[in-house]
Amino acid sequence: MGRNGDALTRYGIAILAHLLLVVVWHFYVVLGEVRPFVMPSPEAAINALVVPNYRWMENISVTAVEIFGGYFLAVVIGVALALVFSWSRWLEMAAMPLLVTLNMIPKVALGPLIIVWFKYGIGPNILMAFSIAFFPIVLTTARGLREVEPDLLDLVRSLRGSRWQLFTKIQLPNALPYIFSGMKVGSILAVAGAIVGEFLGSEHGLGYLMLQVQVTLDTAAMFMAVIFITLIGMTLYGLVLLLERLVVVRDARIQ
Repeated sequence: MGRNGDALTRYGIAILAHLLLVVVWHFYVVLGEVRPFVMPSPEAAINALVVPNYRWMENISVTAVEIFGGYFLAVVIGVALALVFSWSRWLEMAAMPLLVTLNMIPKVALGPLIIVWFKYGIGPNILMAFSIAFFPIVLTTARGLREVEPDLLDLVRSLRGSRWQLFTKIQLPNALPYIFSGMKVGSILAVAGAIVGEFLGSEHGLGYLMLQVQVTLDTAAMFMAVIFITLIGMTLYGLVLLLERLVVVRDARIQ
């Protein structure tokens, strides 16, 4: 009961803080007589939702697919590659510096190349989200898989435990905090990657919509697009937090 009460208090304060931000936004625009093309009021931003040409549901769906798709690929490939690194120290020593070098390449510079290779569409933007979210996941997971007491590993090996048993029983539980740490960072970066991809070349999505309404100085629509992008990112981050709570707490109880 105490934990539930603390959670309700924490979430309640967070909701009130967001509502307060909207109130401050409203009075700043109204009392400051800010011009609509500079900063619209909350009401004007909401009214932009009724403009049929903006196709909100279609653009929201496209951006969400790009973000979640790129993030899912980053998690699956990142964790799998980190696992391979934990099995082969030589492979890690050869591949990790290469990954660091590739990660140093500005992703904006990769955008035109991805467009040339894969044309326009959801696929290239998923790849862009993947390329940005991938590195922190593989880096933190690899570290977590290494941070296991050698004596414990030797004990399992002495009992003739298989490599899979060593991973599922020892390495994975120990690496979970590291994995989720990378997943949380990756969820934020996946949002940025998808929007960068839409800015560079896309025919759908919220980033594409923002570029279209920028020409007409429809700041209200731009604000709504930013709000929806934020909501998608918050949803992804919240799902990661929920999964972390379910998996890590459950694993701690089993132990």
